[in-house]
Amino acid sequence: MKQILVVIIFIVTFGCKSDKKAQKILTANEIINKSIEVSGGNKFKNSKINFDFRDRMYFSHRNKGEFTLARIMVDQNNDSIIDILSNNDFERKTKNNENVFVEDSMAGKYRVSVNSVHYFSTLPYGLNDKAVNKTLLKSEQIKGKDYYKVKVTFNQEGGGEDYEDVFVYWIDRELFKVNYIAYSYNEEDGVGMRFREAYNERYINGLRFVDYNNYKAEDASIQLENLGKTFEANQLKLLSKIELKNVNVDLINN
Repeated sequence: MKQILVVIIFIVTFGCKSDKKAQKILTANEIINKSIEVSGGNKFKNSKINFDFRDRMYFSHRNKGEFTLARIMVDQNNDSIIDILSNNDFERKTKNNENVFVEDSMAGKYRVSVNSVHYFSTLPYGLNDKAVNKTLLKSEQIKGKDYYKVKVTFNQEGGGEDYEDVFVYWIDRELFKVNYIAYSYNEEDGVGMRFREAYNERYINGLRFVDYNNYKAEDASIQLENLGKTFEANQLKLLSKIELKNVNVDLINN
């Protein structure tokens, strides 16, 4: 009888420990860290990436905390304009490396435009910056799959010119990949929300890239955090596709 009792106590104790381990609740930071890791992790920090997006070429160079983000445009006269955003500042040059004067008001718009494309191209990399605030929301199912749901806001200091934007990320609970993104924006030409569905996943030199279906909610009263369920109910309007073409990655070995 004593032996049976010992076995029962062992099974109950071991089972409780296993359940606790299986049910360990991850923090928003831990979820984002895992998502960054499966998407390429520290390889992003020391890399050269270039791709084409909507008839423009984008190039990034990241190395030991220093970065250069560039956009190259070719006009009707086959002249090239290069917008360059770096740790230091923003500048516009010609293909002959001549500086082009840009009014401060326009420089801000160009800076945001360049940064936005590069920002989305490497997500979730960048979500561990000091100005980023992460909040874990209630988990959710979309199309039968379980997702962590993480809300991201930004501090004004270090958060860029769009620090008031709010993002929500749906991260696969098993694979820790970002499959859906919702964000709100407040710009001179209006305010609004967008919902993006990732597709065409590919790994290039160990870095994960995806394209997006870009949706809009026609009902302005819908809350940002509810766009996932609104998408599942087929109540969002497809606006465009965000497609990165000719992606190339070179890793920098230090």
